[in-house]
Amino acid sequence: MSKILVIAEHLDGKLNPSTARAVSAAAAIKPEAIDVLVLSNNVDNLAAEAAKIEGVSRVLTVARAENAHPLAAVLAPQIANAASGYSHVFAPSTTFGKDVAPRVAALLGVAQVSDVMSVEGSHTFKRPIYAGNAIVTVEADPSHAVVATIRTASWPAATSGANNAPVEALSLNVSLPSHTRFVELKQGKSDRPDLQSANKVVSGGRGVGSKENFEIIYKFADKIGAAVGASRAAVDAGYVPNELQVGQTGKIIAPELYIAIGISGAIQHLTGIKDAGTIVAINKDGEAPIFEVADIGLVGDLFKLIPELEQAIG
Repeated sequence: MSKILVIAEHLDGKLNPSTARAVSAAAAIKPEAIDVLVLSNNVDNLAAEAAKIEGVSRVLTVARAENAHPLAAVLAPQIANAASGYSHVFAPSTTFGKDVAPRVAALLGVAQVSDVMSVEGSHTFKRPIYAGNAIVTVEADPSHAVVATIRTASWPAATSGANNAPVEALSLNVSLPSHTRFVELKQGKSDRPDLQSANKVVSGGRGVGSKENFEIIYKFADKIGAAVGASRAAVDAGYVPNELQVGQTGKIIAPELYIAIGISGAIQHLTGIKDAGTIVAINKDGEAPIFEVADIGLVGDLFKLIPELEQAIG
């Protein structure tokens, strides 16, 4: 029987929703057990939160001062040590997971499976390739542990609240590297919903025209309680910081509602929104590729259409 270890992602004392999505992927294998590993300098609140996720059998914690910041070089040796006896090690396919999982795979001497979007069997998975234009079936070697990153946009978050999994502290006998140290974390502060987990996202593209004009995107997003995103063209033009970029080289998201404003719809951008529920496109070019994937399309001047939409919303 399979036994899966899910690596918890967290920041500022709170679990990232990607952890519950990775648990959903683990549950699709129908394993004997799903354990969540929490590595931090202060594990109590994180462990309590993880214990409530439906399907979690146990929460394992490693509390060390070195784990105060998610450095892959520091976390990977601990994860590889804790992975003994597990058939699978799952991490979300976020910046965190993409950073730490390859190191874990290397330490375990196995090939990593990336961006798992569906489970076909205990060691058989589907993942996107060629910017999402094709889906490939990958079969991992059943004689070794499977280290995989989970494409969070393809999985719903496991429900939370009803479960009460036991919490166990681990004492790992592992030496940590001294060549890597935490210097500084730079991140944008916003009262808006998190881009990767928001149910509604409003994104602006090069058609918005300038950094100053991007205010219309922010105001509209605030009006409907949405997160803000952007195309690579808007980021490259300096309209917004790169943490708002949506697409193949940005964030892969799956909101219930995605509104693309002034975005032409390059294939790299469409890769990042292919799992969105409803896509609304607003563009003055009626031949823009974005309209090929949009459920609702509005052709016209965004600076006229957005105020009209805001007025209609009330």
